[in-house]
Amino acid sequence: MTVFFTSDSHFGDAARIRVDRRPFPDIAAHDAALVANWNDAVGPGDEVWHLGDFGQRLGAERVARLLAGLHGTKHLVTGNNDDGATRAAAGWASVSAYEEITVDGRALVLCHYPFRTWNNMGKGVIDLHGHSHGRLTPIPRQYDVGVDVWDFRPVTLATILARRRRAARKG
Repeated sequence: MTVFFTSDSHFGDAARIRVDRRPFPDIAAHDAALVANWNDAVGPGDEVWHLGDFGQRLGAERVARLLAGLHGTKHLVTGNNDDGATRAAAGWASVSAYEEITVDGRALVLCHYPFRTWNNMGKGVIDLHGHSHGRLTPIPRQYDVGVDVWDFRPVTLATILARRRRAARKG
């Protein structure tokens, strides 16, 4: 089992195409691409932590259909655009506002919102977040897992950490 992270898919939210300059002609193409990219990256036995803003005003039936069509065991760490239908959908293995988990021996803090400080940050704990759509300059051990940053697909912790190491070597 591989663990993936993502955020800010904003399924069904046509405004995201314009606001975030997403490269899709319409929301149908946007949503189809995000589903295809998710399922290309994530296998049925994998786990995905979605750090908020899954969709907006989708309704219970559409949320259920989307979740059923996405591979993996799915956890939601809620964002500001996750309404009651999204939070209550049966397709989530868990729903919370904040989590602390360990993946590949690394302690992680998960929240939709980026933090300036977080629990045990001085002891090497990593902060994964969404919300900022790649527009926030990160501080050490802080990573935006939003689809706008990661080619519109979920990403593993190893991939996240490798990108930061490559960027540091180039600088």
